[in-house]
Parts: sequence; C-alpha cells; structure tokens
Amino acid sequence: MPKTERDREISRRRQKRSKMEFLKKRLADAKDSKARAAIAAKILKLNPGANVSSK
Repeated sequence: MPKTERDREISRRRQKRSKMEFLKKRLADAKDSKARAAIAAKILKLNPGANVSSK
C-alpha cells in the first residue's frame, strides 16, 4: 500500500526530530569553537527558532 501524504508528513517529522536530537548531542560534545559554530548553523537551518547558544 503506498504512503499517503499524512504518512509522509509523519515520517518527515520523525526524521527531523531524530536529526535535531543527534545534532544537539554533537553540539554538547564538541569542544572546538569552529565545529560548534558549524553544528549550530545546521541546527538553525533545520529549525530557525531553535535556542542555540552562540559561545
């Protein structure tokens, strides 16, 4: 049975949520300021309203 638009939307939301968790974990573990800035940029691209500290 083919996926409906609702199923695709649910899949997209799940994928986005898991990617955000992954990036936030990487941001917490990153020590280098250049790497932190790159990860923060990816988070902000994915979710412009995210609360990412710019240390």
